Amino acid sequence: MDAVRLILTSRRALAGGADTGEILAEVWQAQALAQAIGSRLAVSGPPELRGEALGLTELAGRGCGVLDPPELDLGDLRAAQLTELADARETLLCLSGLLGEVGIALVGVASAAADEATYWQCMEAIDAADESRDRVLEMLRKLAAREEALQENDNRNSPSGV
Repeated sequence: MDAVRLILTSRRALAGGADTGEILAEVWQAQALAQAIGSRLAVSGPPELRGEALGLTELAGRGCGVLDPPELDLGDLRAAQLTELADARETLLCLSGLLGEVGIALVGVASAAADEATYWQCMEAIDAADESRDRVLEMLRKLAAREEALQENDNRNSPSGV
């Protein structure tokens, strides 16, 4: 399944989370998806993104690691359904939005946490989501710089007046 479609599914599921358990499960799913996207970009994405993509993979993995993994069948794991990453820019824009929503959802869970362990788990997950989003934004910046350089190169190589 395409990355953008999986991200949109995650955003809907996160917004529909009814209780703390569901929200934390969706946060874990979102981080696992970010990890899979980072891994895919690190292997086959534009060369300019590979270092940041590796960083995203590590940070999103940390985001999964601080949360208790939900009990899911392999077929329910969105990250395992990732088969296509058609447009890196669109994927990163959507992933940035998802990671922002993850942070907001975690703030809500932390604010209502009944125990200190859940609160600190959320704080660490917020940090991981925020750092993951920073990596995504840096990749978007690098993509924009790459496109600008390609366009400048095309303008220099095209005959004037055409």
